[in-house]
Amino acid sequence: MVSTATTPRAKPQVSPHRLERLRQDINRGLERLLPPTSAKPQVVHEGMRYCVLSEGKRFRPLLSLGACEAVGAPARTALSVACAVEMIHTYSLVHDDLPAMDNADERRGQPSCHRKYGEGNAILIGDALLTLAFDVLGRNGTANALAIIQTLSRACGTTGLIGGQVLDLQAISQPSSATERILREIAEWKTAALITASIAAGALAGGGAAAQVKRLERYGQCVGVAFQLIDDVHDGEGMAQVLGRDQARSEVQRLIAQALGMLEPFGKRAALLGELASWLSTTV
Repeated sequence: MVSTATTPRAKPQVSPHRLERLRQDINRGLERLLPPTSAKPQVVHEGMRYCVLSEGKRFRPLLSLGACEAVGAPARTALSVACAVEMIHTYSLVHDDLPAMDNADERRGQPSCHRKYGEGNAILIGDALLTLAFDVLGRNGTANALAIIQTLSRACGTTGLIGGQVLDLQAISQPSSATERILREIAEWKTAALITASIAAGALAGGGAAAQVKRLERYGQCVGVAFQLIDDVHDGEGMAQVLGRDQARSEVQRLIAQALGMLEPFGKRAALLGELASWLSTTV
């Protein structure tokens, strides 16, 4: 029998105005860090700004800021990390949309990168965003920069984004092999790895202790898999197709409840992370 339990929606502890201010901080940081369109090669720099500065929720960079705050540092301490995370995320979307991958015509309400700039330029625009992200992480005296770079590099690699994309392509070409275990592994690698790394990187930028980072990573793993499950429910595919929508929704609520439990030792400092997880539970 499928459980109908839901995660209680706690009274918001972070005002919508503060969330919007943090999003604007991230947007201003990205605007400042991205190369101007007047600089050569203009098509690449224009494309980078086109893709990054489009209307995105900034979920992953907000998680970075929230994790930084949870370990006791001001959210803005992790602003460079948050901007780098958004560049990495956008690179992954640009490449995911390519004809050889998902062949998507639209992203964030506008033509996808390769539809606007051509396939070759889109590959280079994605490459440039990934490269710039690690350049940014090496600047500005960010605390624990090497550990942050290692954390995000692993999340982008063959046991993260790239590995998850490989598994996804295999599942598309061989649908009979797409078991629940494989689909969950895709979610853990392709989606949850970067979400978890975004949180760990923010905590490291805030000077978090190893035990704090580890606990926040467990929060991130739950939120990351829930995030992918929600996408699958909306699209009627992936794990939602194997589990059924009702069971998938129940699993989302279980994961969000588990994630919120991971935040309890941080108290009010984790208000932003709690708000982001609670918001996610309302979107399924």
